[in-house]
Amino acid sequence: MMRGCICHFTVKRLYTRPQLALIIYNQRSHVDKSGAPCHGILDQESVGTRAMYAPRISEELRQKVMSLLHVGISLDAIVQHHMEEVQRHGGPHSRDDFLTRNDVRNMERLIRNSPHELHLDDRCSVKMWVQRHHKHVFYFQESCGCEGFVLGVQTDWQLQQMLRYGHGGFIASHLVSGSKKFKHTLCSLLAFDSSQNAIPVAWIISSSSIGQNIHKWIPSLVERIRGKDTRWRPNAVLVDDPSFEASILREAFQCRVLLCLWHVRRGWLKGLLKYCNNFDVQREMFKQLGRILYCTRNGSSVADAVEEFVQIFVDQYAFIEYFRSKWLSKIELWVNCVRTLPVAPQETIASIESYHLRLKSKVLSQDSDQRVDFLIHALTSQFHSFYWFEQYTVETGYFENLRDRFSLTNPWNQATHIPDIDVLLDEENLQLAKVVSQADNNVAYTIWNPGSEFTLCDCSWSMVGNMCKHVIKVAIFCRSRQIARPLLSAQVYRQTLVNLLQNLPEDPLVLEHAISHVTRLEQDIKSLEDLSNSGLLQPLSSIDQQNYRILK
Repeated sequence: MMRGCICHFTVKRLYTRPQLALIIYNQRSHVDKSGAPCHGILDQESVGTRAMYAPRISEELRQKVMSLLHVGISLDAIVQHHMEEVQRHGGPHSRDDFLTRNDVRNMERLIRNSPHELHLDDRCSVKMWVQRHHKHVFYFQESCGCEGFVLGVQTDWQLQQMLRYGHGGFIASHLVSGSKKFKHTLCSLLAFDSSQNAIPVAWIISSSSIGQNIHKWIPSLVERIRGKDTRWRPNAVLVDDPSFEASILREAFQCRVLLCLWHVRRGWLKGLLKYCNNFDVQREMFKQLGRILYCTRNGSSVADAVEEFVQIFVDQYAFIEYFRSKWLSKIELWVNCVRTLPVAPQETIASIESYHLRLKSKVLSQDSDQRVDFLIHALTSQFHSFYWFEQYTVETGYFENLRDRFSLTNPWNQATHIPDIDVLLDEENLQLAKVVSQADNNVAYTIWNPGSEFTLCDCSWSMVGNMCKHVIKVAIFCRSRQIARPLLSAQVYRQTLVNLLQNLPEDPLVLEHAISHVTRLEQDIKSLEDLSNSGLLQPLSSIDQQNYRILK
């Protein structure tokens, strides 16, 4: 049965009329077990008219050719590349090896003639897309009454990358909501490859807050992954929104949950660069903003910490107004989340920011008229192909001459190529450090407050609000030498632990709850210790180790 087609019939010869036969169809439609057309003119995914008579090329080759076309590889280059591959493998052996120019031309025409608007009504258009691409949809909920719209998309290639890089690694969320181009919330789940590049392994689009409906789509996603590999388990899940229910993620992925502060750090730095013109004031304000986020370590309330910040920088009224209008309503939510969750390392912020910049330039900056079908089309076509092509060039070595156009670079990976000898740090004065430029040895960039989550560099990349490679290099350098001051997040985490040890409740029920909380903290500290040994986090201080021994 060709390509899983369940169409079949029974032939019976008539005893009284042997020259005739009776044909009884047991299944008349040319569909597979899922009900999708397998071949013939009913198969909308078929390429060319010859699909009526012969099996089409495999889905894997089709994805490959479509991705090459999306990134701009010419028809002749694709055909030539395929012929070289077939010859390298010893000649043709299957239908895929007989790929012709007509096959590629038909796919090129399909891309050109495939509009994102399948229907004038956006909701109908999205529903039609879901029906046509049901294999790539792991969750779908239509907007109905009090239930909001939710769509979870994961292609076969994304599933492979999640299985490959997510097992034993990080899975991070990247949230974009309330943008000028799109009214819906877009959540990207990211995995980190061997070069520390953030690769999108799933997309969730929702008409409401992702944190409110996470309990709906997370089980479907985990079931899809565990259906391929029951042993799959990430090392940690990074969340960039305080509304996420950490308990749901912890139970679903069976791992610890870390808080990623890239939204806060980038937003505050962008605001300082826009509303404050004095660099010395910028770096001091950036440092003080970090103290607001970690105000619980010294027993201060959020309101007191904000009021102190306003009093110190009362003359910076433009930034104060920006802070009050955009951050004041949600700062307490962030502070509470910092107090209850360990904070992710700075290196991941750099990779997530790199993904954010690419998403913004390739998808979010386009004129879409706020249609969801356009967002789905943009993500699953050209944007998806960029990441596929980058992985393909790395793994095969093909199209090296075009790799620079699509290369995924991030400060985390760039920092690993800076030699330690180019880091200039006075251990007696940890207020600043210098990193020699790799392009010009006569230039050195200054990094203030090194080793902190709120470090600031004077290089051009940092001065537009980004996390630069010099900040990451200094953080890695300080951590490896154990000469940096403890991170604010580590201090908050340690203080929480000490408070639990020094103020044990007398009520048995409350005590039991506290013990369970301490047990979770013990597991988190053990995981952080493992990360520390692998170089991803700062080693535990002697006080933390002492508290850990007390817990045990």
